[in-house]
Order: sequence, then C-alpha cells, then structure tokens
Amino acid sequence: MTADEIRGTAQGTAPVPLSVLDLVTVGAGRTATDALRTSVALSRLAESRGFHRYWVAEHHSMPGVASSSPAVILAHLAAHTDRIRLGSGGVMLPNHAPLVIAEQFGTLEAMAPGRIDLGLGRAPGTDGATAAALRRTDRLNEGADDFPEQLAELTRFLDDDFPDGHRYRRIHAVPGPIQSTSPGGVQSPHRPPIWLLGSSGFSARLAGVLGLPFAFAHHFSAQNTVPALDLYRESFRPSEVLDAPYALIGVSALATDDEKEARRQVLAAALNMVRLRTGRPGLVPTPEEAEAYEFSPMEREFVDSWNSNVIHGTPDEVRTGLDDLQKRTGADELMITGNAHSGDVRLRSYELIAEAYGLPTA
Repeated sequence: MTADEIRGTAQGTAPVPLSVLDLVTVGAGRTATDALRTSVALSRLAESRGFHRYWVAEHHSMPGVASSSPAVILAHLAAHTDRIRLGSGGVMLPNHAPLVIAEQFGTLEAMAPGRIDLGLGRAPGTDGATAAALRRTDRLNEGADDFPEQLAELTRFLDDDFPDGHRYRRIHAVPGPIQSTSPGGVQSPHRPPIWLLGSSGFSARLAGVLGLPFAFAHHFSAQNTVPALDLYRESFRPSEVLDAPYALIGVSALATDDEKEARRQVLAAALNMVRLRTGRPGLVPTPEEAEAYEFSPMEREFVDSWNSNVIHGTPDEVRTGLDDLQKRTGADELMITGNAHSGDVRLRSYELIAEAYGLPTA
C-alpha cells in the first residue's frame, strides 16, 4: 500500500480529484433492484468520466437507502467496472467483528486488486434499537468507545502481524498475507488502505495521530468541517501510509439543466430527511409529493437549513459552489453525493458536473 493508492489526480479543470458517494437511494414507486441498477450505471459513468473513486455507505433500517451491505454491493460494482477505485464510505466498525471486515475486504481486494478502499466509521449508521440488534447488545457506547482498539485489531488482521503470544496470533484473515507465507504461496502486494470517517473531531484527531487519510461528512455536518480538518492537519504525524495529510469531504450536490428543477429535486430529498429525523423513515418522495406537502414552521426551518448545505442548480452554479467550498476548506478531494427521487436525475447530475469541469471521456 502506497500513498499513490490514496491520493488522486485532478481531471479537467477541477481543482482537486472528484469522487462519488452513493447511498443507493430508493425512490417512491421504485425497488431496491432499480436503485442497485442505477448504482451500476453510475459507477460506470463515474469511471468513464474520470471520477477518482466510488464509495457506498452502510445504513440500516431505512427504506429509502439500500446500502446495508457495502461489501456485497462493492463486489457487484467490481464486476461491472475496470479501473475506478471502489470502497466503503463507510463500514461502521462497531457493528462488525474486525476479522469479518478483514475477510470481506481481503476478498474484495482479490476480486479487484489495487482498487479497494476501506473507509471506517464508528457511528451505527442507524437508530439505537437497530444498532442493538446488529451488535447483539444494549451497551451501545461500548462500540464507539472501543473504536481505537477495534481499529488496531482490524489492522493487524489485514497485515497478519499479531505479535507472538497474542490470543489471535494463529488466526488469519483469508484472503490475506498468510497465503504468501504458505508453501508455494504468492500474494497480491496490495492491501486495502484504511480511511477514517467522521462528522466531529474524534476520528479527525485519531486519523491524524495514526497518519491515515481522513474523510469528513460535510454533507450532514457542515458546521464542523473546518474545525475537524484543522484538527486533522494539526494532529497529523507522518506514517508508512502518508507523509502528509490527505482529507476528502463528502458534499451534497445536484446539477440539473435548469435551476427551478434543481430546487424541486432537493426539496423532495429534504422532505425525506424531515421524515427520517422525525422517526418516519421512508422512500424518497417524488418532487410532486414534496411540492404538495404542507411543511410545519419547524419543518420548513429544517428544510431551509438542510438545503443551504446542498450545492444545487445549473452546472455552472454547482461548479462555482464546489470550487468555493474547496477553497474554503482546503479539501484534497471532493466526494459528491447527489440524492434525488429518480435514478435518471442522479445520473444526469453527475454527467452535467463532469461536463462543467471538462472531465475526460473514456
């Protein structure tokens, strides 16, 4: 694993590498199968237009988000792409045994050598009751508090380097390095690079201290972006992975052919968030349903606040918004998530953004 497997190269006139975060959203009247077909089409579009990486995020118990199994989805996308980096943005480490994650991502690395990223978060990616079912415990704080220990364990499974006397010394994640030490064994030189994800300062500081790349969830925690990135850079210590900080931020952005349509689309996505935040998660509503919905004053305030953090409009407006955000934060990479009811709208948005920056065509 080298820094070259982490750092991207800006394409066209983009100020930094552009990437894709896919929540595999399911719109009203659509199925999870429809959403996953959109993900395949979007991953192929992203590859053909020079986007650097394509990540999917772990969520649970949300009808409008079909990304509960990132490793399964990534295996499917690996079969339909050839070059683009694929990864988790992220896998929620406290929900899983570290050995299982090492095995899953070792398998993905064997499927797509040199193309797999392992992004890790410490939140549950769901509500407390669902998290308790996933972890088979009601002591939910334990998982978050133990995150550094779990991360160290996962790293040792990936590198197969538990010290002598450790209780896991004779346990090996396969596929993995143990295969190269077996008689006649040959093993890929690649190991999925670990990224730490966060929406506050905890993972920012930890990523810096460990010399790991860091991904910040600007798309839902914008007020913390600059402080978290500053903390990451201040805490950074050079490592075998990176000699200097590398931070990407997740950005909500939606481009349409005209500004009015962009406002319609993001209103529907915001209504979906209103329902999620008030304990009524469902499928992403249509723009027509959102236009007809009677928002309470409190809901309208939430929508205005939420959409102020979504860069939306014509391709030129979105490009300007992305450029301004990159300058303000100093992010080394922008990972764009474009949420809308229709898969066609999402695909068109990324195509328009690619055109706005003059990204290459394969």
